[in-house]
Amino acid sequence: MAKLDDIRVADDREVNRRSFLDTVTRFLIPPKSGEPATASVVAAKAASLRPNSGIVFQFGNKPAIVVRTTDGELRAYSAVCTHLECTVQFKADTSQLWCACHNGIYDLSGNVVSGPPPRSLEKFNVNVRGEPGDEDIVVSRT
Repeated sequence: MAKLDDIRVADDREVNRRSFLDTVTRFLIPPKSGEPATASVVAAKAASLRPNSGIVFQFGNKPAIVVRTTDGELRAYSAVCTHLECTVQFKADTSQLWCACHNGIYDLSGNVVSGPPPRSLEKFNVNVRGEPGDEDIVVSRT
């Protein structure tokens, strides 16, 4: 019986155990490939987002959040807490972004106010497009 070290391929090259296992592994476990980067997404209808409210939506394969401030300004951020990647939500009573996992709090500029998050939320660009009364809130990467 031939040992694995002695296997030869059709063109008479010797295949050693390491290259054989590497080839089989690459075939059985393909390399990780990330999801293509999402450039922009329609988050919601502008009319559905009242002042001092927010909505979580899908941005690619991650959650994001768009907020309408009490002044009517639209702001959008990644909704992934920078501490342990829980989803943040808008708290109308304090007008802040809050992570329920460990009580992390962000202001409406995405900056850490308190709690364990080590850094600010990723900020996105916000545009309103469409016919008056039927505008979409379009969120895109900066």
